[in-house]
Amino acid sequence: MAGYMVCWPQDRWKEIKKAGDAGPIKVVYGSIHARMPTIASIKVGDVVFPVTYMQKHLYVMARLPVTHRERAFDYCMRELGTNHSALIPEGIALEHQADFIWTWDCRKFNCREAVPEGIKVIPKSQLVEKPHLEHQNPFNCCSQWAVWGEEGSSIEPRQLPDEVLPELCFGYPKSKEKPLKFTPNGSVLSSSLTATRRMSEETFKVFEGLFM
Repeated sequence: MAGYMVCWPQDRWKEIKKAGDAGPIKVVYGSIHARMPTIASIKVGDVVFPVTYMQKHLYVMARLPVTHRERAFDYCMRELGTNHSALIPEGIALEHQADFIWTWDCRKFNCREAVPEGIKVIPKSQLVEKPHLEHQNPFNCCSQWAVWGEEGSSIEPRQLPDEVLPELCFGYPKSKEKPLKFTPNGSVLSSSLTATRRMSEETFKVFEGLFM
C-alpha cells in the first residue's frame, strides 16, 4: 500500500463547494495534461489524497482507498452516462449530432456507413447523463485513467499544520525522496503540487492522521 497526493486547483474546489458536494469521494482522474496529471502509477490497494493550496496553507480535501482502476472512459460511461471528454479508446466512435468521432486521430464521419469496419459506434440514444456528484466530473479534458472505491471520506478542507510542510517528502524509492519546494516568502511552489506524487512512509502517516 502506498499513499499518493494529487492536486485539485482552487477553482476545482470552488466548483465542488458551490455544487454542495461533500462526498463521500468516489473517484480521482488522471489525464494527459499537466492540470490533471497522470495517475498511471496508482494501483489497487493504494490510497489517494486530493489536496488544495489556498492562502499559503495546504489542505487535504479527502481520502480515497483505491479498490478499482480502469480507463476513465469506461468509468464515465458507466457512472455518468457520457464520456465527459475522456479519451475514447481505439476502436470506439461516439455519435454526436451528425458526426462520429474516432479519437486517436480525431477523424469525423457524417454517416454511419462511412465509419470503417471494426469500429463500434455508440449511438446518441445511449449517451444519457446519469445523476452524479460534482467531483465525479473530470475537471479537464482527455482524462485517461480513473481510480475509485466505495470507502472514500467526506470532501472538506483539512489543514496540514504549516510547520509540518517542510518535513513532507515524496518520491520512490527512499533514496529519491524529496521535500516540497518553497518560494522565498514561504509559499509552496506550484511545481511541487502539479504532479501525482508518491508519499514517503512518514508523510503517509501524517496524511492518515487527519482521518483518525
